[in-house]
Amino acid sequence: MSRKGNCYDNCIMETFFGRLKNEMFYGFEKDYPSFEVFSKAIADYIDYYNNSRIQAKTKWMPPSKFREASMMET
Repeated sequence: MSRKGNCYDNCIMETFFGRLKNEMFYGFEKDYPSFEVFSKAIADYIDYYNNSRIQAKTKWMPPSKFREASMMET
């Protein structure tokens, strides 16, 4: 790692948090009446992102399936 606060050191997580905010928070702020509701929504989004959300870079598979498939190829 280089210096503190350098987004290039942690670009994968920066990308994930950017997507999380764009897809479930920005424009929906008023849909979360309490912290508990918001916390549950984030947990649900993380499960969706890892197990259901397809992406071009993962050959149109969810990340968990892509990881399993790539481990079987080696």
